[in-house]
Amino acid sequence: MGLIELYVGEEEDERLDLYLSNELDEISRTYIQKLIKENLVKVNGVHKKSSYLVKEGDTIKVELPEPKKLEIIPENIPLDIVYEDKDLAVINKPQGMVVHPAPGNYSSTLVNALLYHMDSLSSINGIIRPGIVHRLDKDTSGLLLIAKNDFIHRELSNQLKERDIHREYIAIVHGILHNDSGRIDAPIGRDPRNRKKMTVISKNSKEAITNYWVLDRFSKYTFAKVRLETGRTHQIRVHFSYINHPIVGDPLYSSGKNEFNLDKQLLHARKIGFVHPRTKEHMEFECDIPEPFKGIVDKLSKRG
Repeated sequence: MGLIELYVGEEEDERLDLYLSNELDEISRTYIQKLIKENLVKVNGVHKKSSYLVKEGDTIKVELPEPKKLEIIPENIPLDIVYEDKDLAVINKPQGMVVHPAPGNYSSTLVNALLYHMDSLSSINGIIRPGIVHRLDKDTSGLLLIAKNDFIHRELSNQLKERDIHREYIAIVHGILHNDSGRIDAPIGRDPRNRKKMTVISKNSKEAITNYWVLDRFSKYTFAKVRLETGRTHQIRVHFSYINHPIVGDPLYSSGKNEFNLDKQLLHARKIGFVHPRTKEHMEFECDIPEPFKGIVDKLSKRG
């Protein structure tokens, strides 16, 4: 048996089978329901039905019948470590790097690199996601918080829950955002027509709030600063697509080609702020825009 352990941080009030299918998106919901029926899923040490509503703070353990033992190998992959102390680290994740291993893909992830470079990592999220407090999509670059022990992990997860961790992104979107700032308040859930996508939907959804400010306007694009109040899967990408200004290069939520021939979204987690759980010091970190993002901004700025 391979064991996956999940600690519920930001998510709440979602069916157990839906939550697991969102978190373990390489495993079908049908198979997850089979595991639940076979009593291979426990919530806080107790077997629950598929209809159980997951809550903040729940610990979920999933036993996956596997012929070979699950083992995540440390790999000497270069990491851009923006900050590190004995309790936590801030990593600048490059575009294209998967955050954690998944069935069929157990190497070349951020977790493989963390296991090599860090002397300790929190264990709350099990062997597949050690240290991972929150996530970034594979093709979103930028800052990620890493917990080195379970106390720090729980405290940072609680800050996420209380919306006390400030996350700021920058993005280039299609079209002109006419208002200098805006607030997108629209619930997000799994797209019933395509389970690889999220969508704005009223049923089986969760509150999602995104704020934005225009940094610059170009002939066909807008350069924007974005701040999250909630942290739903693909939230920024879904919300800008919802208001008909999808992120340039987004292969999932932006239809049609772009003039830069990109197949990855121009979305970067530029800044993160939080209170250090042990020292109580407010900390804030910022990282530069990576290429090719920076080059495209420069090109558009010169064009006007």
